[in-house]
Amino acid sequence: MTRLILSTSNIMSGGPSIIRKPGADRSNLELTNSLRSNFIAAQQDYSPPLPATNGGRNSPRPAVSIWTSRDGSDYYIPTIDWSLSGLAEEASQYDITVKLFYLPGAAVKERRKYTQDALNLVLKELGVKSIDLLIISFPGMSFDGDCEWKADKKNSRQGNDEEEIESWSALEELHEQGVVKRLGLAEFGSEKLSRFLSRVKVRPQVDQINVKDCCNVPPPLVELAKEQKIELLTHNDSFNILPSGTLRDLLGQGEKGAGVLSESKRGLEGMKGDLIPQWVVKYTAVVRDRGVIENKGYFAAAELKE
Repeated sequence: MTRLILSTSNIMSGGPSIIRKPGADRSNLELTNSLRSNFIAAQQDYSPPLPATNGGRNSPRPAVSIWTSRDGSDYYIPTIDWSLSGLAEEASQYDITVKLFYLPGAAVKERRKYTQDALNLVLKELGVKSIDLLIISFPGMSFDGDCEWKADKKNSRQGNDEEEIESWSALEELHEQGVVKRLGLAEFGSEKLSRFLSRVKVRPQVDQINVKDCCNVPPPLVELAKEQKIELLTHNDSFNILPSGTLRDLLGQGEKGAGVLSESKRGLEGMKGDLIPQWVVKYTAVVRDRGVIENKGYFAAAELKE
């Protein structure tokens, strides 16, 4: 088994092509475009210079081994130069928010490891020892409905309470260790959140919801959040941020693919096997005094059963 680790690097230093376009709410456009841009940049950075006579026209795709790297069973796409990591100022000058998406189909029993691995990558990338807020997004959760009341009621039946409670214990440990200062959830309505609060040791201080399809925050959730001193935040992230098909397109042999995976129908060689996306983590470092985002990016992991 090989674990693929994909990264975007700091997307705030990129061009407009990787920024979320107007009207692209609830899409994974920012993630996929950022990954694709970083793949292309790495291919250009690590490839040998082209002959002057070529002028860059019809240049072949560089060998994958040139711009990727393997460390044991982990395969980095692209290679990460950790010497370039870190923030410009002291860590105390930033508000660092991390959102971890557990993806559908990934092993629930591995979520503790997913959490630790994802957070370790972010800490190493930013050159810090702790973060201010960690928000967890469980699969199968949304706020879809004709109105906020129906969306809240529908939400109460989504997800899996037992799996979510079990997964939360790993986050509580990180909080107790001081690695994470505050914990948060995504897409928990009033009934779902009330059940959750009654069973956890370290309570979430944030509930991040997407109300695009139900217009307003459900009043019962507003009341519960106020009563329990939970901060309500909104977002426009996709509910399924990295489907398997999207990931295979990103890494495949197509025109916009990275050429990492094989494509037997076209006789193109590459890595072979079943691809299972495991998690995506988004991180943002905001300079406190100025409210400016200095560093923002993503990591994603997937299992390749060869």
